Amino acid sequence: MAKPGIIIVKAGREKSLERRHPWLFSGAIDEQRSNLEGVEPGGIVEVRGIDGGFLGRGYYNPHSQIRVRILSWDQTEALGPGWWRIRIARAIASRGALVKRPDLDAYRLVHAESDGLPGLIVDRYGDYLVIQALTLGVEVVKQHIVEALVDLMQPRGIFERSDVDARHKEGLSDAVGLLYGEEPPTPLVITEQGVHYPVDVHTGHKTGFYLDQRDARAWLLAHPEVQGAEVLNCFSYTGSFTACAALNGAASITAVDSSQPALDMTAQTMQLNGLSDYPVELICADVFKQLREFRDEEREFDLIILDPPKFAQSAKHLDRATFGYKDINMMALDRLRPGGTLLTFSCSGLVGPDLFQKVVFGASIDAGVEAQIVGWFSQPADHPVLLAFPEGHYLKGLAIRVLGQG
Repeated sequence: MAKPGIIIVKAGREKSLERRHPWLFSGAIDEQRSNLEGVEPGGIVEVRGIDGGFLGRGYYNPHSQIRVRILSWDQTEALGPGWWRIRIARAIASRGALVKRPDLDAYRLVHAESDGLPGLIVDRYGDYLVIQALTLGVEVVKQHIVEALVDLMQPRGIFERSDVDARHKEGLSDAVGLLYGEEPPTPLVITEQGVHYPVDVHTGHKTGFYLDQRDARAWLLAHPEVQGAEVLNCFSYTGSFTACAALNGAASITAVDSSQPALDMTAQTMQLNGLSDYPVELICADVFKQLREFRDEEREFDLIILDPPKFAQSAKHLDRATFGYKDINMMALDRLRPGGTLLTFSCSGLVGPDLFQKVVFGASIDAGVEAQIVGWFSQPADHPVLLAFPEGHYLKGLAIRVLGQG
């Protein structure tokens, strides 16, 4: 095996690595002292301090602002195909409680940095696996990863959905297609908490479904606030929240999404769960504009769900993102009857829980309502957050009860 190149970290820039944060940015590297002779992009390098002391070992990408992603803090650990298999097996084993659940056959198996596998996402959908290779280092060893997953999980097929912006920052183009076995059907039907959902792993959002919203769906299935409520589901996608609210006895549901194919799949979701005759209104529209139309019509609801896409793609978008969150939450709070509930979410990792709560508070002031937080949401246990990598915590949500006019 070729000897790894050596990256030398500038004096004073080694603190994050000593705390086991797995990213090393380009500005922290002493280019003159480093030795990258013979290192191919995506290849393994050792990271050392200015005194030569070992800090970590990981893969290198000269095309990315994140030059090195650390795979191991052990200088003696070899990083060949066997390493990837062992680390993937560890991640799968940590989901043992989910594997044993008879009411659940879809969940995340590998959550990138938080499972010690930077740049790799693996989701299970029934008998199929969907992977995302987000970085060059993972792209280089992708075949080894597929072989490990086949050995460990014996899936019917493995499909790749590496069509995300993160790859472009790594100098990679999109990659979508079958990597092993049979092509997944469209739709692929999964089961979660006894509810059936159609999933399009070929073109759907993320890897096909919002697996990270399992806890919110459980809330909608169980809470009495849903029963008899007039519900508005914004950014409704394929209708998982819609079906859960209907199954828990909501009086009626209005689902709004800008994608007609997503709304068409909502009808499939309802049919799969014996809800074909349920009174659901499907509106294909921009949510911001539709909420303003509801305001003009003086139309109100008992429960509103806001689960928008990521507004902050990078730090430079943060101000615009917080404005967007404030605007949409203000409009939703304005459309709730007194005693009504808002379930509001943000999947922007750059918008932390404290900032998100402040934004929603500001929205309540602008809406002229008095409200209280009655519940908190986050990503479930199969989307863990490594303590040394707080960036892994991206999903946050609040259940807000409107008490009346402020």
